[in-house]
Amino acid sequence: MFCYQCEQTSQRSGCTSVGVCGKNPETAALQDLLLHALKGISVFAHRAAVAGARSKELEQFALDALFTTVTNVNFDPARLQGLILDAGRHLKTARELYAGVRTESDRSSFNGATCFIPAESLDDLIRQGEEVNIEARQEALGADLIGLQELLTYGLKGMAAYAWHVRDAGGDTGNTSLFIFEALAAIAPGENNSVDQLLGLCMRAGEANYHVLEALDGVHTKNFGHPVPTEVRLTPVAGPCILVSGHNLEDLKDLLEQTEGAGINIYTHGEMLPAHGYPELHKHPHLAGHYGGAWQDQAMDFDRFPGAILMTTNCIQLPKQSYFQRLFTSGLVAWPGVRHLENRDFSALIKTTLRSPGFPETVEGKTLTLGFGHNAVLGVADKVVEAVKSGAIRHFFLVGGCDGAKTGRNYYTELTEQIPSDCVILTLGCGKFRFNRNDFGTIGGIPRLLDCGQCNDAYSAIRIASALSEAFGCGINDLPLSLNISWYEQKAVAVLLTLLHLGVRNIRLGPTLPAFATPAIVAALQEKFNLMPITTAEADLADCLK
Repeated sequence: MFCYQCEQTSQRSGCTSVGVCGKNPETAALQDLLLHALKGISVFAHRAAVAGARSKELEQFALDALFTTVTNVNFDPARLQGLILDAGRHLKTARELYAGVRTESDRSSFNGATCFIPAESLDDLIRQGEEVNIEARQEALGADLIGLQELLTYGLKGMAAYAWHVRDAGGDTGNTSLFIFEALAAIAPGENNSVDQLLGLCMRAGEANYHVLEALDGVHTKNFGHPVPTEVRLTPVAGPCILVSGHNLEDLKDLLEQTEGAGINIYTHGEMLPAHGYPELHKHPHLAGHYGGAWQDQAMDFDRFPGAILMTTNCIQLPKQSYFQRLFTSGLVAWPGVRHLENRDFSALIKTTLRSPGFPETVEGKTLTLGFGHNAVLGVADKVVEAVKSGAIRHFFLVGGCDGAKTGRNYYTELTEQIPSDCVILTLGCGKFRFNRNDFGTIGGIPRLLDCGQCNDAYSAIRIASALSEAFGCGINDLPLSLNISWYEQKAVAVLLTLLHLGVRNIRLGPTLPAFATPAIVAALQEKFNLMPITTAEADLADCLK
């Protein structure tokens, strides 16, 4: 196997025996093969779309297939085998769709991924996957071009995850899948790529992801209302309990409805924290609080939790076998040995919960405040602008992005703790769990820490920055604003491409630069966007404020 799609890849170069995330070589090969098949589908689907022919079935499969390969989403070989077999059938559909609109003058010939036929056995599928992995492709095209192909692919994966949630919540993903087909067709085996072409596709991926984030924000606010500043308890309430982790607010909504009056308290974990700010979710009194969240303590948090656990999307660390008996997954998330729930029927989860001990007593303690989405912040924009003009607010720091389980990942905590008291911290993503429980105080009644949500709420941060630039009559790069972004997996890559598409410069990226970003790729991004790696909290802070 060879995988370097997450920040914590082995030796900062690539996982070759087993993934740091826990992915085994067999799973890696199956995921590589699924992507290979999707490239073949994309060649035909893109050509058909250009001629005006579309297939909703193919477009939905593209989102499913890409999302499935995001870090820690699906490690179940049996389910991956089923998806690959589906890909074989979808490839025939795509070929027929294209044949129906192909003109007589089109003399194109096809090979490679467009002629993919899935093997009959799981072992043979794994062998097929090993033949199309990154190392095999590097031998043909070299590390630079493959690195750019992977940058594009990971951006597409992250965008597909967001788009999947849009669709799942009843929203419209527009032409997202059509761009996915175009981009994957461009990097299908046998296509000739250039650095400029691939960089251009990466920027277009950032543009497409912006519209997906906008759609996700729209469908969430339509279904649940605009987030409002909300105080969330961080200590338990006595009684049976369920812990919900992930990004899927629709899952949480249905769970809250199915547990209404059952005497079960629901706690959020990790990326689900922003749910408390949505009025239509917060109105349920048994949405009791938030439990855990710092990724380095995740396993400990789960082991201590005395109820059932629901994973609604990928998590940073795979769970321990010790609590599989009370762990459930939904949506596309699937791991061997874990019970998977279909159609949001949470009855099995509820039964397990009522058999679990629950918290023995209510504990009073600390809370935190969240819900500073673009609607809430822009509602007091005049106060923010006046505070900047008066000198009360000197600078804004956007400290956001994904986080990982690696110990010693303290840079972002050190940075926020050292940011002067006349500066405001905007934060989003799960990286904030390193520091969001600290008391940063206020500036003229404005909280110094404004929690905008999770990585899928990057649209809010962009809207806030855009509003400030309009208020001051300048571009985003001219604002007293510094962006210090952490990344872990592919959704963060999609957000980074969106920022670059918008022309945002001087982003500091950490904790390390991507392993797939070769020196040539890094040099190109530095030249165009002045994208730079983090150094130390002290040095970066001094540079931002000079």
